[in-house]
Amino acid sequence: MTEIRIIPDKTDGTLIIADTGIGMTKADLVNNLGTIARSGTKAFMEQLSAGADMSMIGQFGVGFYSAYLVAEKVSVISKHDDDPEAHLWESSAGGTFTVTTVNDPTLTRGTKIILKMKEDQKEYLEERRIKDLIKKHSEFISYPILLQVEKTKEEETTDIEAEEEAQKKLEEERERKKKEAEEKGEAYVEEEEKPKEKKKKKVKKVSLEYEEQNKNKPLWMRNPKEITTEEYAKFYKAISNDWEDHLAVKHFSVEGQLEFKCILFCPRRAPFDMFETQKKKNNLKLYVRRVFIMDNCEDIIPEWLTFLKGVVDSEDLPLNISRQSLQQDRILKVIKKNIVKKAIEMFEELTEDKENYKKFYEQFSKNLKLGIHEDTQNRKKLADLLRYPSTKSGEEMTSLKDYVTRMKENQKLIYYISGESKAQLEESPFIEACKQRGYEVLLMTDPIDEYAMQQLKDYEDKKFSCLSKEGLKFEDTEDEKKAREEEKAAYEPLCKFIKEILGEKVEKVILSDRIVSSPCVLVTGEYGWSANMERIMKAQALRDSSTASYMMSKKTMEINPKHPIVKALKAKTEGDKNDKTAKDLVYLLFDTSLLVSGFSLEDPSKYAERIHRMIRLGLSLTDEAPVVEEPVPEASEGGDGTSAMETVD
Repeated sequence: MTEIRIIPDKTDGTLIIADTGIGMTKADLVNNLGTIARSGTKAFMEQLSAGADMSMIGQFGVGFYSAYLVAEKVSVISKHDDDPEAHLWESSAGGTFTVTTVNDPTLTRGTKIILKMKEDQKEYLEERRIKDLIKKHSEFISYPILLQVEKTKEEETTDIEAEEEAQKKLEEERERKKKEAEEKGEAYVEEEEKPKEKKKKKVKKVSLEYEEQNKNKPLWMRNPKEITTEEYAKFYKAISNDWEDHLAVKHFSVEGQLEFKCILFCPRRAPFDMFETQKKKNNLKLYVRRVFIMDNCEDIIPEWLTFLKGVVDSEDLPLNISRQSLQQDRILKVIKKNIVKKAIEMFEELTEDKENYKKFYEQFSKNLKLGIHEDTQNRKKLADLLRYPSTKSGEEMTSLKDYVTRMKENQKLIYYISGESKAQLEESPFIEACKQRGYEVLLMTDPIDEYAMQQLKDYEDKKFSCLSKEGLKFEDTEDEKKAREEEKAAYEPLCKFIKEILGEKVEKVILSDRIVSSPCVLVTGEYGWSANMERIMKAQALRDSSTASYMMSKKTMEINPKHPIVKALKAKTEGDKNDKTAKDLVYLLFDTSLLVSGFSLEDPSKYAERIHRMIRLGLSLTDEAPVVEEPVPEASEGGDGTSAMETVD
């Protein structure tokens, strides 16, 4: 079996890469490795422009010559079955090379590359560095890659020195006893020596062993039906460094004119830096025939899907393609199109599990809405994945598909409103008429909804209608239309009066179709910013305020002719148009409608003054009533020298 062995030698400063492949003859060494050294890069570029095949690394010595980035000298020993002798190719990248016959008994067949490392590149002889490189670039190569590593083991051996020392002490003890016996005139009897356990000691022994570095096999090359959930989970954690299991997986292959295999994983949580501009553009690793190329290829996946993790392995991309030409390759466009298609399929499959889809939507709804904004081709499919709270969905969220099935017979539009919170929108005056007529309203509280709805004009031929913008019309009966015309004529003087007072603050004042229990609201132009969008844009830290004025719509004030305040104001203005209180009421109505419609007050201090005047009026106080300051009593001392304040318990 063909295998690759990597042998770092710190003593000699060399790195040996050897394989047991077919090897090369002398002619192969000259043709494959000597092209650039012999003819220079000019000839190489000429052959490339003439249509040379660039699908293999080393075709023109290009990949091979990258060895000189780290080595000052490269030696290649190769033995081919068709050649009885092994040959040595050597070059120091000076434009020349030599090929000589060599006798290497360790090489029966295959190729051995010996890199004499530069002084500042000795880090590539470190075991940890080599392992990291293999894991990153060649973890899924089909041939086993064996790295020679140093193994230190502790072994128990007989401690010879300790044994000799013990024997010496034993003999000294014998001599002492023998001498004592002679002095006493006694015969010395040597005791029978009992067998003693030999003294042991632990010794560290260093040995060289080969360790296989690419035990992880390419999971994407296997049949999805044969892979277990545990295997997918293990593989996901290996490529993503995530501590949680994945939420969903899509394993597919594309065959035909273009061939590639892919595994897409959807994580359980959105990364904290998902929309940071400086972060890595995607989490898909690009391989070409199991060789890692890069993990930051922007053209392989759109921005709204950058949260996906996984592997793409192409059979058609050239191995030694540069990053620049890779990003312009048409093959990548086809890969990208298929990845987006399969990702949407994965999300659609998730919708079948209500709980899992709820988890997914909580984490990645912004990505789907960004996709609505950016991806024109898949906008309709993405619209099916959207979920919103509504006036009829309760605590749950509804899909657009379910909304359409609940639409009333005479309902032609999908009604929605956007704002800061669901609770605020449920009490909004803009939805009063819809609630009265039994129409369901979608409540959009995510800032990105404003951008998405600029692109999502309709769903299943039903157009969207924003309840806070002008142009809202309901289907009225003939009697209702007639009554509306009569009201319009009756309230035209009041509308003119309000417009004269407010001046440029509003574009026009009209009777409203959308409010029932509120006296008035402010609506924006159909194609300009809504009040919520205006609030969002004002909150942008780096916004350009000079262009904001173009997008801020002119406000239209809509009044409710059935509201008692509006009726009373109409009666008041008919009696005396110069009534100061009437003007104050108009300004007060305008300011309060700014607040309930989602706008910010232009001048809060003046608004406060008008409120205070209304309070004075309610308390029957005159405007001239002065503010009387109460004198602050001086603290009196008690009999014991303490103040009166201190004596109070």
